[in-house]
Amino acid sequence: MSCINDEEEEDVTYSIKKAVNSEDLARVFKTSGIKRPSDDLPRLQRMIDNADIMVTAWDAARLIGVARAITDFSYCCYLSDLAVDKAYQGTGIGKELVRLLQEQISEEVMLLLLSAPSAMEYYPRIGFDAIGNGFKIARKR
Repeated sequence: MSCINDEEEEDVTYSIKKAVNSEDLARVFKTSGIKRPSDDLPRLQRMIDNADIMVTAWDAARLIGVARAITDFSYCCYLSDLAVDKAYQGTGIGKELVRLLQEQISEEVMLLLLSAPSAMEYYPRIGFDAIGNGFKIARKR
């Protein structure tokens, strides 16, 4: 697995190295509009601790975007969270987070996700193909 260096685009810095805490993650979830357990900081911390990859976007010291994924680095990668603060949406940050994530997993690895209904039109615009052959067992809480 290769490691990306921090990359800058205007005032936004991207990183896979910078530590994220549960408070920052809660704030970006809330400001992005993504539905996550933002008030359950211990659960968010477990989400951070157990992710295989977290690519982040920062405006100075403020977390403004995150791509959090679970992968085997060989065959499949599940993009569990793609969240960008609404004030920064439409600027290409989400697309760049996905591109940097793909650099980490290589071309051998399929990237898949479950989309919120409100984002169904976004993902094809950044290179995802819609699929209809999936199943789930929903979480109970």
